[in-house]
Amino acid sequence: MAGISFFSDMVQSITDRGRRLLAAGARSEPVQAETNIETLCDMLLSSRGEASGMALAAEVLQRWAQLDAAGQQDFVRMLHEQFGPDIAKLDKAIERYRSDRSSDAVIELHQAAEPRRQELVRRLNLAPKGTARLVEMRERLIAMKDATEPFRAVDADFAHLFGSWFNRGFLTLRPIDWSTPADILEKIIRYEAVHEIAGWEELRRRLAPADRRCFAFFHPRLADDPLIFVEVALTKAIPSAIADVLDVNRSPITAQDATTAVFYSISNCQDGLRGISFGNFLIKQVVEDLRRDLPGLKTFVTLSPVPGFAGWLARLRKATDASLDDQALKTLELLDDPSWADNPQKARVVEAVLLPLAARYFVKERATGRRPVDPVARFHLGNGARLER
Repeated sequence: MAGISFFSDMVQSITDRGRRLLAAGARSEPVQAETNIETLCDMLLSSRGEASGMALAAEVLQRWAQLDAAGQQDFVRMLHEQFGPDIAKLDKAIERYRSDRSSDAVIELHQAAEPRRQELVRRLNLAPKGTARLVEMRERLIAMKDATEPFRAVDADFAHLFGSWFNRGFLTLRPIDWSTPADILEKIIRYEAVHEIAGWEELRRRLAPADRRCFAFFHPRLADDPLIFVEVALTKAIPSAIADVLDVNRSPITAQDATTAVFYSISNCQDGLRGISFGNFLIKQVVEDLRRDLPGLKTFVTLSPVPGFAGWLARLRKATDASLDDQALKTLELLDDPSWADNPQKARVVEAVLLPLAARYFVKERATGRRPVDPVARFHLGNGARLER
């Protein structure tokens, strides 16, 4: 990562030079401690010099980080109210487009419709570690859980820009194994979102054996912080449960003996990049790489949790439309005993009712737009998978 380190050092050097210029009054509006953050944003948008722009961007991001929760909410509202599109220009562009459907009119309309805050975010990205800090800013924005117009609009701007900055062309696929630097391995433990990794020994069991693989996407501006990673088990058959994959007493096989690649965990690492699609590209790229390196692999499957099934089933049991008969409802009462799965007889009885209900949940239940109601099913089926079991 020497190249990235050199680039970061260079950016920091330019930023420091810009701060010296600002402190020396090289601008007509030198930055004072009492200068408010809105004025700083205006100064950044009007800046022309590279060094002063970087310094202003760093100053804005530093001020943002120092704000409390209420101050950050006010900042978002300020972005919406003071850094939206120029309404006069937008009205003019709309009027032109109504009478002139030329490409030039479309370009003018597009440019007029873009909020000034999008250019502001682009310029904030000039700061040292600007991309990472903007991702953190959106993470805080999402955590505010405010569905009002200002927050929706500003979040849409972030999503629009991040969709370009983090497209597949900028991402690097890297294998993760037991020899990967410890700081990255620590993040794999922390970011695992499907099957918790209890510690280093469990991580070693997932990475070190010859029949285990892990791959992650990285972005050059987030250096050693993965965006998303997938864990893969190489097996001789499709496993029936995750317990078979994570069994601490299992006997590893050689990679060359494997015929099946099981994608059993995929974790998004950056909450600030929510809504930016990485999983589709990641899985397809990993499939290509595994096929190239291990031609004996013939089957590629996902072993996925079903996060929405329990809630759907609970609602179904409470429904009054008789979609479940009395016998099924009686059997499902066994689920109210937390230890039902430890009793083989109860487990068999419950399984006979749950399997057709699971099939109904996957195949028939639909959300808005006729998409599968389950988010995991939407992801995998949307990427070309089929329901196998």
